[in-house]
Amino acid sequence: QVQLVESGGGLVQAGGSLRLSCAASGRTFSSYHMGWFRQAPGKEREFVAAISPSGGSTYYSQSVKGLFTISRDNAKNTVYLQMNSLKPEDTAVYYCAANGRYYGGAMDEYDYWGQGTQVTVSS
Repeated sequence: QVQLVESGGGLVQAGGSLRLSCAASGRTFSSYHMGWFRQAPGKEREFVAAISPSGGSTYYSQSVKGLFTISRDNAKNTVYLQMNSLKPEDTAVYYCAANGRYYGGAMDEYDYWGQGTQVTVSS
């Protein structure tokens, strides 16, 4: 079992930056693939970024590639999402997720989810 708690969301102006954190419980965090997803009002949840257990591989959706950076600190059981050049269309609830076997953006492959953190980007 892994419990995930996101933090770092808030209100930011367009063009600004935010860093989200996701703290995980358990002693096996370093064996989990981690991902970030988001859900905007009235829309389906979508993939944002994924990172391999070692942190050596990362994968992004086309909409955030070059703007967002996913990273992790296995000593702190934490995964991060650095978001730069934010746009109003990035407004969403951001979720982190974990799974023990799959590296990629398919939501159904993730077993554990956090409660989400709200990011609002004003124009």
